[in-house]
Amino acid sequence: MGRGDKKTRKGKIWKGSFGVSRRRKAIQGKIKPLPAKPPIPVVVVTVEEKPKAKRVSKKKENPAV
Repeated sequence: MGRGDKKTRKGKIWKGSFGVSRRRKAIQGKIKPLPAKPPIPVVVVTVEEKPKAKRVSKKKENPAV
């Protein structure tokens, strides 16, 4: 009578089931809830963008002149 036996407490723990040998309420009462984590502070960083430089078109020289 061990892990493979569905009728024993150890077998139900191994199988992951609840039943006559393993009551759900008794187990839930023993489990402590996890403490709540404090919220992570949010840091906002602003980046100033430089204005784009204007493109200056180059004048083409006329070879025919």
